Amino acid sequence: MSLFRNQFANVVEWEEFRDDMIFWKWSNREIKKGSRLIIRPGQDAIFINNGKIEGIFTDEGDYNIESQIIPFLSTLKGFKFGFNSGMRVEVLFVNTKEFTVKWGTKNAINIPTPMLPGGMPIRANGTFNFKVNDYIALIDKIAGVKNSYLVEDVKIRIVSILDQLLMKWISQEGKDMFNLQANSFEIAKGIKEDLDMQVIDSGMTITGFNIMSFNYPEKIQEMITKTASHGMIGDIQKYQQVEMTDGIASGKVKGGGAAADMAGMMMGMNVANEMLKNMNQNQNQNQSSQGNNANGNKIPNFCPNCGQKTSGGNFCSNCGQKLV
Repeated sequence: MSLFRNQFANVVEWEEFRDDMIFWKWSNREIKKGSRLIIRPGQDAIFINNGKIEGIFTDEGDYNIESQIIPFLSTLKGFKFGFNSGMRVEVLFVNTKEFTVKWGTKNAINIPTPMLPGGMPIRANGTFNFKVNDYIALIDKIAGVKNSYLVEDVKIRIVSILDQLLMKWISQEGKDMFNLQANSFEIAKGIKEDLDMQVIDSGMTITGFNIMSFNYPEKIQEMITKTASHGMIGDIQKYQQVEMTDGIASGKVKGGGAAADMAGMMMGMNVANEMLKNMNQNQNQNQSSQGNNANGNKIPNFCPNCGQKTSGGNFCSNCGQKLV
C-alpha cells in the first residue's frame, strides 16, 4: 500500500523558470501524501486556496509538504491526507529579484517651446528597475487571472505612458531645452515617482529610473555643438582664426593657390596685428613703470641742475641732484 501511495506523490516546484519571468503558477493538480515543495534561491512560494493566501514561504530548501508546510497553512493546517484524497491548492512562485529593463522612445517627442512653433523633437533612452513588493495586490490584480507574467508585460505598460511623463517633466519651468542632460537627474526623479504610482496597485514598485541620454535632430545638434564651441572660445575673432587655420590644415580652403594665399595673408595680417597690439601694450607698461617712482611723482627727462639726461632714478647720475 505504501508503494501504491508513493506513485501519486509529486514535486511542487517552479517548472518553467525563466530569468525574465516575474511569477509562475503551479495549479490544477492535487498535492498527494508524500509530496515535496522545492524553493530555489530568489523564489518565494505562496499557497493559495479559493483565491485566499494560505501561507507564504520565503526560505529556499526542499520541504515535505505534509509535515513541514501544511502545519503552517492558515485554514488547511488540520488537513489529513486520505487514501485517495489529495489537497487541491494553487502554489504561486514569485521571482524576488530586482529587474532592470532598458527603454527608449520609439518616436520623437515634440516638446512645446517658443523657439520652435512645432515643438522640439526629442528622443531619449535609459533604464528602469522594479520588483514585486505586495503579494496580495499582485494576486488580486494580475495572478488571479494569469498563470505567468513576464518582464516584457511590465515594459509594455511602462513604455505606453512614458512619452507623456517625459513631456510633463521636460516641460517644467526652468528647463534648458538645449541642455536637457544637465537636468536629467531631476527629470528622472519625477518620472520615477509617477511610474511608481502607476504600478503600485499591481503589487510592484519602481525602484529606479535613469535617463542615459537625450537625442536631438541632427540639425539642432549641430547648432548646439557650434554654440557651445563659440562659448568655449569666447572671442569671435579668435574663433575665426581657429576656423581658418583648421580649414588650411585640413585642405578645405582650396581653389588654386589664390584662395589659399588670400587665407594665409589674412591670417598673417591678423597675427601681425595681434603682435603689434601686444608690443604696444608692453611698451606703454614699461614707460609707465619707469616714469613713476614709488610715491607716484613724475621724474623729469633731463636734470634741472646740469642738463644730463635722466635714467629713471631719483638722483642725477652726473651731479647727484635730487630729481623729485
